[in-house]
Amino acid sequence: MHIDHIGIAVSDLESAISTYEKLLNRTCYKREVVAEQSVETAFFKTGESKVELLGATNSESVIRKFISKRGEGLHHVAFEVNNLEKEITRLKKEGFTLLNETPSAGADNKKIVFLHPKESNGVLVELCQTVGDD
Repeated sequence: MHIDHIGIAVSDLESAISTYEKLLNRTCYKREVVAEQSVETAFFKTGESKVELLGATNSESVIRKFISKRGEGLHHVAFEVNNLEKEITRLKKEGFTLLNETPSAGADNKKIVFLHPKESNGVLVELCQTVGDD
């Protein structure tokens, strides 16, 4: 398990991309719309991990709702695992609540689940596995 990426919720994806290109001194290497999540993502490589900017694609997006409650900023920390199904089973036995027990399609060729932040000190945790790494 390692940190795959840090997700940052932003109101204006274009402006945030420009900001992070300057901050990180590199260009965004990938943009992707994840219709199932109602988000558009932009990725930056930062060593072994990535920064993922998340912009809402409609008014019902969880990102739009997050920003309206908390403002822009850290949305989640994603850990890549080798076997997502095994981790889901293990974490449920440990007493964690999953927001989605069935993995869904995420950005960057990943299948994903989220843990409820109330059980991880207020941080939304994403577990992800690259599709095809079963």
